[in-house]
Amino acid sequence: MRIAEYVSFDAVGLAELVAKGEVAPAEVEAVARRAARAVDPEINAVVETWPTDEVPRPGSAPLAGVPFLIKDIGVAMAGRRMEMGSRLAAGHVSRSDSTLMLRFRSAGLMTFGRTATPEMAYSNTTEPVLYGATRNPWDPARSAGGSSGGAGAAVAAGVVPMAHATDAAGSLRIPASCNGLFGLKPTRGRVPVGPQVDEIFSGLAVHGSVSRTVRDSAVLLDQVRGPEPGDPYVAPEPSRPYSEEITRDPGPLRIGVLTHAWGGHPTTAPVADALSRTTRLLTSLGHEIEEVTVDLGVEWEDFLLANARQWTAHLTASIDELAAATGRPVGPATLEEPVLASYRYGQEVTAADFVTALGMRNRVSRSLARYFAGHDMLLTPTLPDLPVPLGTHAAGAEGLDGLGWLRRLFDLSPFTAVFNVAGTPAMSVPVTADAASGLPVGMQFAAGHGREDALFRLAGQLEQASPWSDRTPAVWAGDREEG
Repeated sequence: MRIAEYVSFDAVGLAELVAKGEVAPAEVEAVARRAARAVDPEINAVVETWPTDEVPRPGSAPLAGVPFLIKDIGVAMAGRRMEMGSRLAAGHVSRSDSTLMLRFRSAGLMTFGRTATPEMAYSNTTEPVLYGATRNPWDPARSAGGSSGGAGAAVAAGVVPMAHATDAAGSLRIPASCNGLFGLKPTRGRVPVGPQVDEIFSGLAVHGSVSRTVRDSAVLLDQVRGPEPGDPYVAPEPSRPYSEEITRDPGPLRIGVLTHAWGGHPTTAPVADALSRTTRLLTSLGHEIEEVTVDLGVEWEDFLLANARQWTAHLTASIDELAAATGRPVGPATLEEPVLASYRYGQEVTAADFVTALGMRNRVSRSLARYFAGHDMLLTPTLPDLPVPLGTHAAGAEGLDGLGWLRRLFDLSPFTAVFNVAGTPAMSVPVTADAASGLPVGMQFAAGHGREDALFRLAGQLEQASPWSDRTPAVWAGDREEG
């Protein structure tokens, strides 16, 4: 199999080839490695590869024989390093598989490496000191997003058809938008995060994937969803597999449109234009579209403060645990400046501050639930601007404290974190692109608690109405072949 043939299939298509015996799993894995070697020098998305430790029997699982990459944080694979993009965790090896890793194996995925993340996944761009900046395949001078930027760049460049990602404030949807991919953040409790932890960032963080087709994300979510014993949150069971939803008619939906983000953050002209084109497409498909304002239940400054306290308290505890495990000191030699500042901020968060922050989570969840009682979905841009140049996040960040760094991140991505706080599902869909630059522009659709089914139905309709899988970036493995 040549690279050009490999990248013409999505994950489901590759699994079907393997099941029919038209190509062996080892051959598919080999071409994925060739694709990585061909493009990764330009995008720096894949941190490490390794020999796969098991080869699935063709046809034994829905994704048997599909090459796969996991993010360098959040999912543990026995005997493999998880360094979290940090010098503090360099060389850290996971002792056992996490539940999600076991489910990836059961799905038949062949995990052969890990993708880049910013330090501690604590940024919405992927530019860590440990292994350098990940570059956007559409324009290598621009950010691939974060914190799942390595996953987004690798999938967009054709290394793998889909990859593992996480999302605590947009970390899955932001790279999906930057790289022209589909990415759905599931409902809190839909995908297990254990067994070593029962929740991440007090339930803000969830696991998911980024993919070039909607059906790949749907099939994978079908394979990994469902609680494990001891889970603190349990999402309602869907009435049918998500893989069946993508071909079902969503029916006429009532969709509110939020043109400018909470906190008064403006949307740039290219993104506003893309949003207008998306609303016209939705209207042509029979959906009812209206511009709305959505009450968060809290003031934006209170939202920022509560998130900063919640995030940094968790970050500080994690860093202390890592320092104890590695024997390394916490300081400038092991942590980047924004993370170190956030660590110090977290040391000052009191128990009462933390409980108050959880109260903010409740008010936001209740307020959004009232909105979704009257609307099927909420549409926003995923990001207020096109993918930003590398270095944008760090520019002028010297001296920021933990609250200041979070404010910087939320200023650059003000639409996404609300749905992590509420725990509701949201997806970034590459419906369109900027007409002038050709850069992708993701549109975010959010739905009520447990309504991934509705999101998948709409995503399937949009994929048919405005195909995006034939768009390829400047750095594309399909244009390369060794030998």
